[in-house]
Amino acid sequence: MYGPQTPDPTAPAVRINLYSDTQTKPTPAMRAVMAAAEVGDEQLGLDPTVNALCARVAGLLGKEAAIFLPSGAMCNSVAILTHCRPGDEIIAHESSHIIDAEGGAPWALAGARVLGLTGAGGQFLPRDIEAVLRGGSRYDPPQTLMVVEQTANQGGGTIWPLEQIRAVCATAHEAGLATHMDGARLFNAAVASGVAAADYAALFDSVWVDFTKGLGAPLGAVLAGSADFIDRAWRWKQRLGGSLRQAGFAAAGCLYALDHHIERLVDDHEHAAYLAGELAKLPGLKVAAPQTNLVYVDVAGSGHKAGFMADRLRAQGIMVSVMGARLRLCTHLDVSAADITETIAAFGALLG
Repeated sequence: MYGPQTPDPTAPAVRINLYSDTQTKPTPAMRAVMAAAEVGDEQLGLDPTVNALCARVAGLLGKEAAIFLPSGAMCNSVAILTHCRPGDEIIAHESSHIIDAEGGAPWALAGARVLGLTGAGGQFLPRDIEAVLRGGSRYDPPQTLMVVEQTANQGGGTIWPLEQIRAVCATAHEAGLATHMDGARLFNAAVASGVAAADYAALFDSVWVDFTKGLGAPLGAVLAGSADFIDRAWRWKQRLGGSLRQAGFAAAGCLYALDHHIERLVDDHEHAAYLAGELAKLPGLKVAAPQTNLVYVDVAGSGHKAGFMADRLRAQGIMVSVMGARLRLCTHLDVSAADITETIAAFGALLG
C-alpha cells in the first residue's frame, strides 16, 4: 500500500524523502530540548514533562484529560478498546487508516468489526450513517463507535468541513454511538482552514494528535477525552505494554513541536500546492489540487505503473509511496523548495 516495505541495499541513499511526513527527523534544537528534559516515572504521574504535554494537549483540544502514547496507531487501538467490546461494530470510511493500515487491529485486538462507508474524498455524510444504522435486533452487532479521520489521508489529505463534522457527530450521538477522531493530521487541517483544533474536536468523545508527522518529533502521540475515558484508557495502555517510564525526553520533543512546528505547516501546504500544479502539467499525469500536504498522482495515463515510476524515482534518490495505482508525495519540514524543484524535474525526465 505504501510502497516498498523492505529497503533495497543496492539503492542510492534517499536524498528527497516524500514517502511520508513520518520520515521527518528531529531538528538540532528539538534534540537539545529533549536531551535537557526533566523526567520521572510516567506511570506514577511523576514525569513533569509528560504531565505538561498531556495537560497542554487536553487544553488545545478542549478535553478534560489526556494520555501519552508511543504512536497514533496505538492511540486508535486504545481508543477502540476503551469504547468497544468484542462483537461491536464501528462505522468509518472505507479508506480509513483503521481499516487499511493498522494490521486489522480493531478485529484482532478489540474483536470489533469496522463497517466501511463510501464517500468522496475519504468523507461521508449523515445520510450515509443513517443508511447503515441497525434496528437493535439481537441478531445485529451492537453499533458503538463512529470514527472520522482528519485529514482524510487516502481521500487526498482532504479537510473535513466543520459543519460536516458537527452533522455526522450529531447523527452518531443521536443513534447512541460514541465518536472518535483519528487526528493524525489535525493540525494540518487547523492551519489550512483557520479553524481551531478544539473546534474540530469539540463533538468527539475521544481524539488524538500525532507528533511524528508534520510536527517532526521522533515518537509520540496524545489521546484526549473525558477524565473517565482517559482513566479507562490507562488500563488498556497497561494491558498493551504499560507505561513509558522516564518518557519526558520524548514528551519534550512534542512540546517543542507545539511551540515551533505548527505555524510552519503552511510551508508544507504551499510546497504541496506548487508540486501538484507543476506535475499536473506533465503528460499522462492526473493530479488533484491538494488541500494540505498530501499530493496524489494518478499515473494511469502515463503508460507506466505506479510501482515502476516509484522505482525509477528511487534510483535517483527520491522516495515516494505507492498507494494502489497512485503515487503519494508528502511534503514536510525536511523537504525544501529546492527538493520540490528537483522532484518536478525528475518526473519530467521520466515522462519526457
